[in-house]
Amino acid sequence: MLIELRAENYAVIDHAIALFGPGLNLLTGETGAGKSILVDALTLLMGGKASADMVRHGAEKAVLACVFESTSGAEAVLEQNGIDAEGEEIILRREILANGKGRTFVNNQPATVAVLRQLAPELALVHAQTETLASFDEAQQRHLLDRFAGLTTDATEEAHARWRAAQARLDDLLKGEQDRLRMVDLWTYQRKEIEDAHLDAGEDDALETEKRVLANAEKLYAAAMSAFEQLYEGGSSAEAALRAALRNVEELARYDARFTEAAQQLAGARATISDIGAMLRDYAEGINASPERLAEIEDRLAHLDRLKRKYGKTVAVVIAFGEEVGRKLAEVEDRDEILKQLRKEIEEAATAYRKAATALTGERKAAASRLARQTEAQINSLAMKVRFEVAVLSCEERCALKGSDCTRAQRPAKLDGALAPEANSSWTPAGWDEIAFLISTNPGEPLKPLTEIASGGELSRAMLALKVAVEEHSARSSKKPTPRTLVFDEIDIGIGGRAAEAVGQKLKALGRGQQVLCVTHLPQIAAFADQHLAVEKREDRGRTKTQIRTLDDAARTREVARMLSGAKVTDTSLQHAAQMIAASR
Repeated sequence: MLIELRAENYAVIDHAIALFGPGLNLLTGETGAGKSILVDALTLLMGGKASADMVRHGAEKAVLACVFESTSGAEAVLEQNGIDAEGEEIILRREILANGKGRTFVNNQPATVAVLRQLAPELALVHAQTETLASFDEAQQRHLLDRFAGLTTDATEEAHARWRAAQARLDDLLKGEQDRLRMVDLWTYQRKEIEDAHLDAGEDDALETEKRVLANAEKLYAAAMSAFEQLYEGGSSAEAALRAALRNVEELARYDARFTEAAQQLAGARATISDIGAMLRDYAEGINASPERLAEIEDRLAHLDRLKRKYGKTVAVVIAFGEEVGRKLAEVEDRDEILKQLRKEIEEAATAYRKAATALTGERKAAASRLARQTEAQINSLAMKVRFEVAVLSCEERCALKGSDCTRAQRPAKLDGALAPEANSSWTPAGWDEIAFLISTNPGEPLKPLTEIASGGELSRAMLALKVAVEEHSARSSKKPTPRTLVFDEIDIGIGGRAAEAVGQKLKALGRGQQVLCVTHLPQIAAFADQHLAVEKREDRGRTKTQIRTLDDAARTREVARMLSGAKVTDTSLQHAAQMIAASR
């Protein structure tokens, strides 16, 4: 859910803040006040294209920001892009400079516009007059159909991942075959060199420590023995002083219990000093000033350095390099067996994918006709007369249209006596279906993709009807609503009367499951608002400014009355507005 939207020095807006709530949020105001500008601002925060023309005249930059409630999908996008989550909210900010450059931030951390585009499907879907359905691609259409039918793509995703992984391994094995054969001698030498070194991870650090000890053996022995004498051995040692003090404190404790704990502490300190002294003595006795051992360590470290210069920065990396070389040699030596195993893995995964994708196609086609009927009925109740269809074209059907064998095209072919993949772009984790929402807005006209509708108002109403059909069916099926904000810009173009009231009712119904933002000029729609925001334009010191007010009940009634009667609000229009609002509840 969108919680807050801010705009500063954007178009005619100097500084504006809009606070939104659950349900149906309506933006109203005079033409040119800046209602659609706010929708455009949200579009930019969803990754839309920016330009320097958007910066308010005289300002150095425009700043747009919004706060959304987080979703699990949005948090996954943040994690993929290395951006820290900020509790239960996601903060987006975009700065557009007057020179055309800009900066993007997510949760106050630098990001890119690409990250905003990745987050957009999880946060908001904007149907703006200037954007048409650019964001409503085939993936979004498939998502709606699958949601309507309650379908999951888990089986195709799992099989597709297995199939692609096996294909990639085979492709790598075959494409580099000649290079591998040329590299066998080098790999054999490298593996033998690393194996003969008998490496242990971390041994270079241990040897460096031992080398420092041996190189400074006399200093270390003198320091250890001096410390031992000061702590334990000499007549004026710390241990002797503590022993004498302890006797005196124990004498005090015999007569005054307050010194009992002090005596125990002194006894503990004496024991600690005794342990440290023993450790120092053992350490000194263990120092072996052996020139032979020092030379041996230096030779070993020099050998390790040579290996690290060739194969990696650390001994652990060198070991890993040797294991990788061994794997490559095993692939060359066991090529036929590996190819046989890959052939089996690819065929098993392809068979599983075909089975899952075929079942998915059947379920989608069955659901497509139901969705088309319900959506067409919803659209035709919004002052439109249309035909609506949901086309589901499977892989086989597409290949049949092209005159090719889809099944054969998906199967691996032979290359150099081995199995080689022929990747087909129609195989995706979500299945192989091509899904399109088709509509004809005028009698006698052919069906065209929904994204090609010329009228923005028709487009928004069609999208509204589609979303209502999906959400109403989902509600009946006890499915949870998509956690996303839906934005409709001027959905009321070309309608009025009963059709406008029907639009308001549908927006209200849609708002019961998810947040809806809508820009409207019709009082019949405004009466249904859960939150009503008025966008107003005024002049201040010779400059035009836009401000946003959240209306209380009285102000809301007056705004609806203004929309009914125009600039002059009458008692009759106020009474009519109050009746409309009461009826909408």
